[in-house]
Amino acid sequence: MQTATISFDPFNKLSDDACQERIRAARAKLGKRAVILGHHYQRADVYQHADLTGDSLKLSKLAAQTDSEYVIFCGVHFMAEVADIMTAPNQIAILPDLAAGCSMADMANLAKVERCWRELGSVLDVESEVTPVTYINSAADLKAFCGEHGGIVCTSSNAGTIAKWAFDQRPKVLFFPDQHLGRWTGHQMGFPMDEMVVWDPDLEMGGLTVDQIKKAKILLWKGHCSVHQMFQKSHIDAFRAKYPEGKVIAHPECNFEVCAASDYVGSTEHIVKTIKEAPAGTRWLVGTELNLVDRLAKEVLPQDKIVQFMATTICMCSTMQRIDPQHLAWTLENLVDGKVVNQIKVPEHEVKFARLALDRMLAIS
Repeated sequence: MQTATISFDPFNKLSDDACQERIRAARAKLGKRAVILGHHYQRADVYQHADLTGDSLKLSKLAAQTDSEYVIFCGVHFMAEVADIMTAPNQIAILPDLAAGCSMADMANLAKVERCWRELGSVLDVESEVTPVTYINSAADLKAFCGEHGGIVCTSSNAGTIAKWAFDQRPKVLFFPDQHLGRWTGHQMGFPMDEMVVWDPDLEMGGLTVDQIKKAKILLWKGHCSVHQMFQKSHIDAFRAKYPEGKVIAHPECNFEVCAASDYVGSTEHIVKTIKEAPAGTRWLVGTELNLVDRLAKEVLPQDKIVQFMATTICMCSTMQRIDPQHLAWTLENLVDGKVVNQIKVPEHEVKFARLALDRMLAIS
């Protein structure tokens, strides 16, 4: 495989329509050598080209079942890392734009997690008292950290099942990077709020006292999703006042007050499934990313179902928006010319333990 690449600059000047034609032409030339994965939150002009669609873990599992040489992940960086870990050694994971990251994932890095582990170790016997659990929305090295320290990975779909496993191993859980998913999961398991404390990685000992750490059952990393932070209970109250018969469904990355006020709480896959299977004529307020909500609203409109976006302001996953038709066309045309761009390759030492943490999750859930 050649290392020289076609410069991206000319593609940046292409119109979206021109890009669409070039994407289709390049895909036709590549055939089954390439599979395009489209996350639920992906923008419509890119999502339309996806061979496989879904949430991040589902897409990586599906990609691993293909024999495609190139796995092009139209998502964000941590998703492409999971694809690289889970697919065969001869499959190449690609992220069309390396700037497509995840602000939540960036809120927990290995240096800060290792410091947290050391500080907890000054109060507790961490290796026997704390199970580290990382949300799949995290970097590969944090998944590897969990694998190496007897921990595990979870998704928004299986967080409850994984948390039960974690508590079967040790009496406490360190949950990162999303405090809201961790808090909602703990609440669903019956833990009171004072046993779920927030660990602020920018403060010594997470900003907690020794007594708080010893009493806590779940240590929640101070992290969040910038999109799901936009949804507020006031949005739900206004909807219910206008449409008392309406239903509210939210992603567990929303804050606790939003989740508690919703009729249903679940992953992107759960949200899609629940609304598609709902009776005709129902009305829904949905608390998750705008591209998914808009797409779902159009799909269920023929069944007279009304789907509304929860926030009063536009909020979408801005980093995933960076995967645009221009970057996808550039990626595909380079592959046609025998050149791989933006390969995501997780180091072998991280793959070993990250795969261990992922395998534990898959075996349980």
